[in-house]
Amino acid sequence: MRTPRSAPHAQHARWWYLLLLLPVIATLWLPWFNRSTPLLAGIPFFYWYLLAWVPLSALCSAWVYLRTRHLH
Repeated sequence: MRTPRSAPHAQHARWWYLLLLLPVIATLWLPWFNRSTPLLAGIPFFYWYLLAWVPLSALCSAWVYLRTRHLH
């Protein structure tokens, strides 16, 4: 049986969902990373920047889940 949650706490917790926009904006805003330097182990910035967002996106998703799981 679910217990009623307090409205102010639930409203505050929903702000965590905005963190999910971070990976979307960071990977779709092309002028930010459309360059080849700096290189990382010979890999152009464009590629390693996008690849770095794969685990970062997972971390953002996990963080939001952990902070908001009581809302479900």
